Amino acid sequence: MKNMTLENIARACGGEYIGAEEMRQCEIKGAVIDSRLVEPGFLFIPIKGARVDGHDFIPSVFEKGALAVLSERRLYDAAAPYILVESTEQAMKQIAKFYRRSLPIKVVGITGSVGKTSTKEMIASVLEQRYRVLKTEGNLNNEIGLPLTIFKIRDEHEVAVLEMGISEFGEMDRLADMAQPNVCVITNIGLCHLENLITRDGILKAKTESFAHLAPDGIAVLNGDDDKLSEKKVVNGKPAVFYGIGREAKKYVDEDGEKLLASKEVYATDVKAVGLTGTHATIHIGDESFAVEIPIAGEHNVYNALAAVCVGRQLGLTIEEMKRGIEAVRTIGGRSNLIEKDGITIIDDCYNANPVSMKASVDVLAGAPGRKIAVLGDMGELGTEERELHAMVGRHFEGKHIDALFCTGTLSSELAKEVRAYSPLTEVFEVQDKEALIRKLLAYRKSGDTILIKASHFMGFAEIVQALTK
Repeated sequence: MKNMTLENIARACGGEYIGAEEMRQCEIKGAVIDSRLVEPGFLFIPIKGARVDGHDFIPSVFEKGALAVLSERRLYDAAAPYILVESTEQAMKQIAKFYRRSLPIKVVGITGSVGKTSTKEMIASVLEQRYRVLKTEGNLNNEIGLPLTIFKIRDEHEVAVLEMGISEFGEMDRLADMAQPNVCVITNIGLCHLENLITRDGILKAKTESFAHLAPDGIAVLNGDDDKLSEKKVVNGKPAVFYGIGREAKKYVDEDGEKLLASKEVYATDVKAVGLTGTHATIHIGDESFAVEIPIAGEHNVYNALAAVCVGRQLGLTIEEMKRGIEAVRTIGGRSNLIEKDGITIIDDCYNANPVSMKASVDVLAGAPGRKIAVLGDMGELGTEERELHAMVGRHFEGKHIDALFCTGTLSSELAKEVRAYSPLTEVFEVQDKEALIRKLLAYRKSGDTILIKASHFMGFAEIVQALTK
């Protein structure tokens, strides 16, 4: 890893190097927090967890050939050098910040209330048509995951596409300080993490903390159809790049009256669903345009494609490269992933949920063939309005012609109540727990059904997917 000598690492995190003088200039080959992933030449960073303290694994990682470790404790008879720090977690962030600054790589930072991961996948797919790209894997988008992703950057990488997820004020400031993005993408300002951020204005404030850490020539790419983001016309003295659906700026009405949202440099027209397999759109960039088949259903994925085009344009891609990248994108497990099993189509969207994404998934289900079955659970971190926000999703069923709703959870009764009121032809099955839901769903399903499965991650709805696919 370039410039990652033990001396530089100790200096970056303000730690005390303890070990042989001749090893100060040795470079680490990687950095991990999981002792099972340690390889010869790696730096091991022990993190104190609720149940396990990584410091307990220091002897074993030395046996595996670790070049050095961080430690909050003085070690006696250490088998190799170590760097003594007050907090290994804080030191890891400081080291990641130092490493990022030593690299000439372009960084695309992605945040937003909904669609971060899908947008990350879309942007990476587009940029891979020209560049060697590193992207965030799995859920490594927080203050532990982001530095681990940064540590995976190597000399061959030309662009890093980094997802940044937050739930409280100040968190984005710390993430973006590590990432130092050249392009900052914000997908939308929706209804999530309200427990800490309270309002959409709070969410906007928290998400836009990233702007303070944009590179001097950095650009903000924003959803111009979002009423909150459209207010950010200029970021750090430069015009923001807006995208959206439709050429004209959308109108928005609130208690202060009617206003026009942002004018869009990149926009889509002719948006048409292609069943559950995708969406057709024509994408316009200035005076140029191209037709594209987005291989994922839902209007929200058109927005993801538009964000990717904005980023591709900033990094010099051709229209042909952008079109090819959009059409090559694939879903990942738990996020609008289509699974065919025994004549049944399963929309596996169970990784997480909030009111905006829940309604978007119901819209996708509404376009499915056969019986349409929604399996929904509670959404978390919605603060004092959590019951009303669940009810809002229930009202969204009106006119969607969903055949059945299965739900469980302490808040989903609010959703079910509104479905009964606004969509009386939808059969509603409220069950006490997930196990009972699985039993009832397995008995109810039949060939030709399309089944949507969605809830916040803590509900563990992946078990329902597993029950339907085994």
